[in-house]
Amino acid sequence: MDRRIPPGLSGRIPLAVIVVDGAGLVSHWSTGARKLFGCSRDEAVGRPAVDLLPVSGALDRGSLDGGDLDRMALDRGETATGTGTYDGLDRSLGPDLGPDLGPDLDASLNGGTSYPTAGRARLFDDCREHEQDREGGAVDVLWWAYPLVGPGPERLLVLAADAAQLRSSPDPGGGPGQDAGDDEAGEFERIAPGFALHTEFSGADQLARKLPEILPSMNPAESARIVSQVLELGYPVLEFSQHDRVPVTPDWGVPRRVERRARRRAAAAAAALDPQAAAPDDLAPDLEYAAVREHLEFLNEVSARIGTSLDLARTIQEVSAAVVPRFTDVAGSYLREQVLAGEGFPDGPPDVTTMWYRVAVEHTDEPGRWDDVVPVGESMPFPEHTPFFQCMTSGQPVLVPRISEEMGNAIAAQFEKRDISPLINNRSMLVVPLKARNVVLGFMILLRHQDRPVFNDMDRVTGAEFAARAGLVLDNARMYTYQENVADTLQDSMLPHITPRMPGCDVATRYLPGTRLGRVGGDWFDTIKLAGSRLALVVGDVMGHGLNSAAMMGQLRTAVQTMAAMGMPPAQLLRNLDDLAQRLGDHYLATCLYAVYDPIESELLISNAGHIPPVLVRAADGRSELLEVPTGAPIGVGGVPFETVRVPVAQGDRLVLCTDGLVEVRGQDIGAGLAALCESAAHPAASMDDACDTIIRALNPRGGGRKDDVALLMARLNGIPREDVATWQLAPEPGEAAHARRLTRETLRGWGLEEVAETAELLVGEVVTNAIRHARTSHVELRLVRADELLCEVTDEDHAVPVLLSTGPDDEYGRGMRIVSRLARQWGTSRTAQGKTVWFEQTLPRSRQRR
Repeated sequence: MDRRIPPGLSGRIPLAVIVVDGAGLVSHWSTGARKLFGCSRDEAVGRPAVDLLPVSGALDRGSLDGGDLDRMALDRGETATGTGTYDGLDRSLGPDLGPDLGPDLDASLNGGTSYPTAGRARLFDDCREHEQDREGGAVDVLWWAYPLVGPGPERLLVLAADAAQLRSSPDPGGGPGQDAGDDEAGEFERIAPGFALHTEFSGADQLARKLPEILPSMNPAESARIVSQVLELGYPVLEFSQHDRVPVTPDWGVPRRVERRARRRAAAAAAALDPQAAAPDDLAPDLEYAAVREHLEFLNEVSARIGTSLDLARTIQEVSAAVVPRFTDVAGSYLREQVLAGEGFPDGPPDVTTMWYRVAVEHTDEPGRWDDVVPVGESMPFPEHTPFFQCMTSGQPVLVPRISEEMGNAIAAQFEKRDISPLINNRSMLVVPLKARNVVLGFMILLRHQDRPVFNDMDRVTGAEFAARAGLVLDNARMYTYQENVADTLQDSMLPHITPRMPGCDVATRYLPGTRLGRVGGDWFDTIKLAGSRLALVVGDVMGHGLNSAAMMGQLRTAVQTMAAMGMPPAQLLRNLDDLAQRLGDHYLATCLYAVYDPIESELLISNAGHIPPVLVRAADGRSELLEVPTGAPIGVGGVPFETVRVPVAQGDRLVLCTDGLVEVRGQDIGAGLAALCESAAHPAASMDDACDTIIRALNPRGGGRKDDVALLMARLNGIPREDVATWQLAPEPGEAAHARRLTRETLRGWGLEEVAETAELLVGEVVTNAIRHARTSHVELRLVRADELLCEVTDEDHAVPVLLSTGPDDEYGRGMRIVSRLARQWGTSRTAQGKTVWFEQTLPRSRQRR
């Protein structure tokens, strides 16, 4: 039976596009799918595809016929066996379903086929909202299914269409007012979906280029992978005989202007021949409604795809990828320097000196074409006489329907570094500003290929609306990045920079900001040098989060440093800190643990104010234990005494202090976290930093998800051997200064430190002389300690501390502490209960340092 192409059949048809993942769940549900099957995207994505698609009640099923498979296989150099043959039988709708020509859609959805399948089915689906509008409440569906392979999660691509749409367009070449579906309904009903090599049709290259329009919006790499597989498996076609077929091309419901003009001319000619013929005046509102709805659906879809994160870099990529390839073929995004750096809001309008950073380029061209000419990450100003400058200064979109050779060359001439004319000539261009609060943050350059409809006024409105939404999303990400930078700066400024090596002690610290409740918190740690070669170790936690807690933490930390420098015992220090917190306000509540390590006496003095207990790891056997320290009440409660416990330690023991954010786990007792802390602290490690990392990994295995910040301080208590300490009692007499210099010289000679002895003698003489001359004391103590530096301490019974004085050329006194300040590596004073201690440090040669 000889068959001809039915009038009005061009292969343009509204398509539904569905992508199914390896678990059989819908991962993409296009606007066409919503129109055809009645389910919204939110209802469909994530549901099993078999629940939504016509897998049962198939009227007719087909696959590649044997001839098709053999031809396509030979083209690839392979051998294929058809799963069915075209026998010329009618594929008409009705009770007689005809022969079984292949598996139905159910088999493809369940992964039962490794080849493409196609067919027709009648759809009965409860989720359709307008079933009553169709005869019998059913829809005749054409479908094509492609199995997919590759690194992505996509495993099946399904294209579907309403067969009734094939006879919705009148034949432009038919008689006046004739509907192709009136006399040729039988021919349309015999049409079946199938597959063919796209090279069989004229304009094969154009079909291959337009294939991405059928596919779901995705990044160019994923789209290219699916396109290559579809072309390999077979292009979707409508076939009505063994040798007559037409390729399927998408119709998104917005007829091209040339088609509308042709239909108007045909309607006018028909009206001239037959004045009684109905004029299609009511068609224009429908077309306008369809176009507007399509643009609104596009805006709704891309709005859901952008702004999923407050990360600025990810937001930039989302904005650029959202419009390619559905709205444009090329999208280049540019941002101002302040926006990209996460700084404050840009000042003033942009001008020719404003630097713009190219932050993303998405395109459908061949890979690498844009990379060399317009590389991502480049910064540049834009010349004044260009559409780009017009957009950024006016804040309005700029539309160029088609960039002529002359215009493209003129624009390219404004840029000296490289020639961009091959990239923009003969393309349609739309430049849209990215604005927030009436300030231009950046702009996007959108280009369409020559064979695609040019941007029109509706596209300009759509692009401007998309840019407005994208601008708000980018501004949110910018503000978040700015606030995050401010928070990080504030937190870093409040946390101390700990010296890893101190006399008799090595220290390592870690601070992890909370990831759920902001990056600024009230946790802190500190180390404070004290008189007598001692070291104060502090860890605390202000209750609450945010800037208020950080500010309170800064005040309490400063108070602890001040009181520690005054030599207060641990319990007295916490008592005074508690009083201070009550004076500052009722909302000042914090926990704090204060420990003083004496490396010469090898002991710890510890007081606690509601903090979790420390862990001590014994060097002798590697055993770890929670120290039994009286808990006490948090700082700010008031009226509760604090106690001090003395803990003897040995050389090499490790003390671990942390805040509760490290050991608290929702739903678990804190005892479990403390047990895990003890276990992880006991693990051997090559260094202190490695030991801290081991604890963090053990108690925070996924690296995130904490609601609280974490402060961790670990100290290895190395001690100072007795032979490295020399102590003398001096009488408060003028001649004792010379005696002190002589003792210093002899001791340093015995330690092998002759090269620093001369300076040490001078400084010791000045400090001892100052104590004897100005202090009202019964005795003066001089102590030398050899560690990584040479430490000298002079203690007397006078509480008045020395200060630097301004001296004139005729003054006989007042230069002693200036000499100490100039020659010593570091110097200071500490008050004690009995008086004060003046100390200074001298740098030792590396070969002489105690390790």
